[in-house]
Amino acid sequence: MPLADPLPTPDTRLQALYGAHHGWLLGWLRKKLNNQHQAADLTHDTFARLLGAPPATSSTPGALALRSPRAYLTTIARGLMIDSFRRADLEQAYLADLAALPPALHPSPEERLLALQTLEALGRILDAMTPKTRQAWLLSRLDGLAHADIAAQMKVSVPRVRQYLANAARLAYQLQFGEAH
Repeated sequence: MPLADPLPTPDTRLQALYGAHHGWLLGWLRKKLNNQHQAADLTHDTFARLLGAPPATSSTPGALALRSPRAYLTTIARGLMIDSFRRADLEQAYLADLAALPPALHPSPEERLLALQTLEALGRILDAMTPKTRQAWLLSRLDGLAHADIAAQMKVSVPRVRQYLANAARLAYQLQFGEAH
């Protein structure tokens, strides 16, 4: 009596998804970016993102068992493309500011890399915040306003400002260190 085929594992599903859609996604990104190397990088990053996707549960099929895999891949790739544009814009702005400094004040390559990585991390944290949480955090950190002043400017209560700032701190911690800590 022949044994039944085993259920597909996440690895075999990912291989099948990759085989079926890699070429299409690469072509789609190549058209969008007009850059073969960047398209290849983002295609790779899109499939790498699937490796870290939550596994299937009884209520959700998971990223590897989708009805519309191309739509899902497009959504991931579009987000990664936007992130790469933001990163490039941020890097260009930073380099333009550096060019305006006297040569004696130019940071070392290591310091520049660290500054860019810090700016990218801060950008991810700010992007993940709700608009009101972001506003409260920026008023506190950049403008140095006290909680009462932030509350008056935002037309909310002081406890609400504290809640926004606590949410910002929790989100920053989660993005920096992950949920497990």
